[in-house]
Amino acid sequence: MKKILFSIAMVSISILGMAQDATVETILDNYFENTGGREAWSELKGHKLTASVEMQGMTIPLEIYAMKDGRTITKVSVMGMDLSQDAFDGEVSWGTNFMSMEPELSDEETTENIKRDIGDYPNPFLDYEDKGYSVELMGKESIDGMECYKLKLTKKPILVDGEDVENVSYYFFDTENFVVVQQESEMVTGEMKGEISVTMLSDYQEVDGLMFPFSISQGVKDGESQAIEIIEIELNPEVEDEMFQFPGGE
Repeated sequence: MKKILFSIAMVSISILGMAQDATVETILDNYFENTGGREAWSELKGHKLTASVEMQGMTIPLEIYAMKDGRTITKVSVMGMDLSQDAFDGEVSWGTNFMSMEPELSDEETTENIKRDIGDYPNPFLDYEDKGYSVELMGKESIDGMECYKLKLTKKPILVDGEDVENVSYYFFDTENFVVVQQESEMVTGEMKGEISVTMLSDYQEVDGLMFPFSISQGVKDGESQAIEIIEIELNPEVEDEMFQFPGGE
C-alpha cells in the first residue's frame, strides 16, 4: 500500500513539475502521446472526412480528402449539384467557380503557396525542425475558461503579391489533455486581409488509434463563425488519381 501511495505521489509531483516548467518539447511530447503517438501519425497516408455544414438554412454535405503527398479535394453537394473546392493534384490547384459552375484553375501564387505546405500532413508539428519550421512557447492564455499553452509556429514564408511574407500561426493546447483547442492566424490576402482567422477544435474521438476533433468551428476573431460537424473519419482511404485532377487537363 505504501508503495502504491508513493507511486501516486511521484506521478502527481511529476505532473505538477511539468505544468510549472513546460517547454515546447514537453508540450509536443504530451500532445503526440495523447493523440496516438508520433510513429502512428508518421505512418498515416491520408484521410477522408465525411461532414456537414449548416448554411442559409440548408445542411450541406461535405467530403474532404487529404493525402500525405499533398493531394487534397473538398467535394460539396448543393441542391443536387456536385462541386469541388480546394483541389490539388500535386502540381495543379483548382476549384468550381460558383458563378459559372465550371472548374477553374487557381492563380500561380495560390498554387505555389499550396506547394510550400506539402509535407505538413498530417501535422505541421511532426518533425517540424526538419521542415525548417520554428516553434516558440508564448506562455499561457485562457480560451473559454480553459487554461492553455500558446505556441507560435513559424513556417516557410508565403507569397503575397510576389513577395515573401512571414507565415505564422498560433496554437492553443489545453494544459490538462495537451490537445489543440484553438488555432489563430492573420489573413494576409483577400477582402479579409488583416483579420484574424480562428479555428476552434473540440469533441476529440479516437479513430483507429488516433485522436481527431469531431467538432470544428471556423470564423473571424470577435466575429461570426461556421460550425462543421464531422460525421465519420476514414484513415488511409483508397482514392483514384483522377479525383484530384483538373477536369479535361490544363
